[in-house]
Amino acid sequence: MDKKELLQSLRTRGAPEKIIDAFSKVNRENFISYNLRKMAYDDAPIPLVKGQTTSQPYTIALMLSNLNLKPGQKVLEIGSGSGYVLALISELVGKTGKVIGLEVVPELVRKSRENLEDEGYKNVRVFKRNGSNGFSDEAKFDRILISAALRDVPEKIMAQLKNHGILVAPKGSRFEQEIIVLERRSENEFEIKKRLPGFVFVPFVEEG
Repeated sequence: MDKKELLQSLRTRGAPEKIIDAFSKVNRENFISYNLRKMAYDDAPIPLVKGQTTSQPYTIALMLSNLNLKPGQKVLEIGSGSGYVLALISELVGKTGKVIGLEVVPELVRKSRENLEDEGYKNVRVFKRNGSNGFSDEAKFDRILISAALRDVPEKIMAQLKNHGILVAPKGSRFEQEIIVLERRSENEFEIKKRLPGFVFVPFVEEG
């Protein structure tokens, strides 16, 4: 599958046009190993290092669609891997937005910083950090994306959402999860707006 075919596949499966546009602007091949570039536009996960992967494009599109990203927002991705999803988020929030990635695997932190710099994404920063505590330095966030599987979303992370902010995360057992879409309704009230079953993500890693 080439890039044009992937974009058409995402469109056929119902991805919003603004998501398609972001995918069209980001070169996935630049966020994976050189020897795997022939797979860059397959609608499938691609291995990174230490058992980590970059997710299937359809799954990424689904999560980004449910985040309902808007220009100027401040967004946190926990488990940011190679930086590919950070680049997509950057396209969706625009130059006035702010994007922060947390990644615990040192090789991925280093490589994602290089990838994003090479691709010219100036509103994205990546930190080597255990994501289970979120990123209180920059809280609160309009949107939070967790890109690895958790049994439960830590309250510390939920607390870093702004009121009416949205969090999207895979939640469940090691071998099967549902993607939850959670909204902070008020200071003390959170509501799960959607549960999308039938996904398998790599597990949340706390140490690199």
